[in-house]
Amino acid sequence: MQPFSPDFNNTEVAFAGKSANDLNRAYWLFKIISYNWLVKVSPPFVNTAIALHLPIKGIIKSTIFKQFCGGEDITDCNKTILQLAKYNIGTILDYSVEGKENEAEYDATLNETLAALNRAKGDPAIPFGVFKVTGVASFELLEKISCGASLTNNEAMAWEKVKQRVDTIGNAAAINNVPVFVDAEESWIQVAIDSLAIDLMKKYNKEKAIVYNTYQLYRHDKLEQLKNEISASKAQGYFLGAKLVRGAYMEKERKRASSKNEFSPIQKDKLASDHDYDAAIQLCLDHLDQVAICAGTHNEKSSLLLANEMIKRKINPDDKRIFFSQLYGMSDHISYNLAALGYNVAKYVPYGPVTAVLPYLIRRAQENTSVKGQTGRELSLIMAERRRRKKA
Repeated sequence: MQPFSPDFNNTEVAFAGKSANDLNRAYWLFKIISYNWLVKVSPPFVNTAIALHLPIKGIIKSTIFKQFCGGEDITDCNKTILQLAKYNIGTILDYSVEGKENEAEYDATLNETLAALNRAKGDPAIPFGVFKVTGVASFELLEKISCGASLTNNEAMAWEKVKQRVDTIGNAAAINNVPVFVDAEESWIQVAIDSLAIDLMKKYNKEKAIVYNTYQLYRHDKLEQLKNEISASKAQGYFLGAKLVRGAYMEKERKRASSKNEFSPIQKDKLASDHDYDAAIQLCLDHLDQVAICAGTHNEKSSLLLANEMIKRKINPDDKRIFFSQLYGMSDHISYNLAALGYNVAKYVPYGPVTAVLPYLIRRAQENTSVKGQTGRELSLIMAERRRRKKA
């Protein structure tokens, strides 16, 4: 199949799955998100309202939750899965309940992740699974492992449990033939996460990429790490799964580095992040015999670069070693236009009880305000499609 270069300005394709009501809801949500001060002051009011049992859950569920989440549980996500599949877009079921802090909660998250992988088995509409290591492990323990600190006996036992949980997920992914992403997190726990991901790849990626590690290219050291890990995978005989993202913790990372008077792990500017992200795309394509890639980005230029490189290198758009991915509720102009041309696309679809995924939703809103031009671009495309439909 000959690939074609996508047109991300085609709003008719971008919003083909959206009703007039869907577009109106998205318009007002992104309009509200565009007011930075409102996004900053809203979380305390929302949390207080929930704590006081005020009737706010229904409002959240019908607005921001409906825009960015697939449902409250896996079954509840079926409608979203089918709707995306109608336009050749896959679903990545992402259990987005955060802040777990004890063994029982870690086991519950493990079981939810396994349930999502079981749901995906044999269903091409769900091409990947995903999990965060902090969903099955203590943040503090991961920090101690990452900095090489000595562990107490109890901590050593807890670390063994973490490795068992993570291996259980990798084993389920391999048995179900559903590749799984290990999400990246804060830099001061990432060393532990990387070590777990690499161990999984060595064990389960013997025939193809089943486990993918995540590389946050807004960090200045990640391109070099990716190069080294590609070389290591070749030398040690396993395939490398690489999910490429820019990153989601920039403000927190810089603030922490400043408070500790340490050198920030974040790139000096966006130009440097963009350079390394695009270089990572080229690097993975150069080693496509060894690497499977998922470009998790809302950046149009990087998405277009990957599509055009596939054309240049005569790589079929449906080559399963290459996927594009965006978050559900965002950047539909990228997802739908790529999928319409036959490229492999999957949306991250968060799910979980409304109040439990609230931290995720708040972070999503805050990230939209911090990414220059993101909210404005979403709004302009929605407005363009409303005008187009009115004329039609």
